[in-house]
Amino acid sequence: MTFVFGKVLFTTLITYIAYLLGLKIFEKYNRKSWLNPLYTVSLFLVCFLPLLHVDYQSYQEGVDLFSFLMQTAIVSLAIPLFKQWPVLKRNIKKIGVAIVFGSLAGLTTTLALAGLFKIKAEMIASLTPKAATLPIALSVSDKIGGEASLTVLFVLSSAVFSFIFGPKVLELFNITSKAARGLAMGASAQALGASKCLQWGEEEGAMGSVGMTTTAIFISILIPVSILFV
Repeated sequence: MTFVFGKVLFTTLITYIAYLLGLKIFEKYNRKSWLNPLYTVSLFLVCFLPLLHVDYQSYQEGVDLFSFLMQTAIVSLAIPLFKQWPVLKRNIKKIGVAIVFGSLAGLTTTLALAGLFKIKAEMIASLTPKAATLPIALSVSDKIGGEASLTVLFVLSSAVFSFIFGPKVLELFNITSKAARGLAMGASAQALGASKCLQWGEEEGAMGSVGMTTTAIFISILIPVSILFV
């Protein structure tokens, strides 16, 4: 019991210190999107853990608390969904078409590139769930033979990339529809995108939550079927 408590305390402390460093850098450089703490903290942990001789499995077991808090935060996104329910009902067909075709396009592109570059099956299984939220992506990856550490890397990299460049792409193509902006960010940047949408407005936040959750559900059903044909 003492050993388990010590492991949790130690890994929590490492994560907390890494987060404080990441947040300090983020604030110092005027909150640049590419310095988002999720990205910098991940880099710090990649450096810290080998130096402290902590393997990924031990670290993962010690930070289950953060996983629980992350799931709780995702559930809280249901609040703007409830408030914007009339808007969601009016756009239900658009939402369905956007999520289905967007998910299919992303998955098809990933599998095509994986086949082109002769990527190993384990890598493909770790890569394909990247569009889903992390808890669902890990579950899907595990069931189809993926590696958890690689899945975490791909999901976070995908989310951070979309979080940084997504708003710029929307501006470049002059996409002003609140529904479209919310769906695009939620589907591509997951929880990061949904939180960004909430800063834009409640309708965008609701659409971001819809994009995140429906993409994750659709991907979790689609991937186990499609992976059989790779």
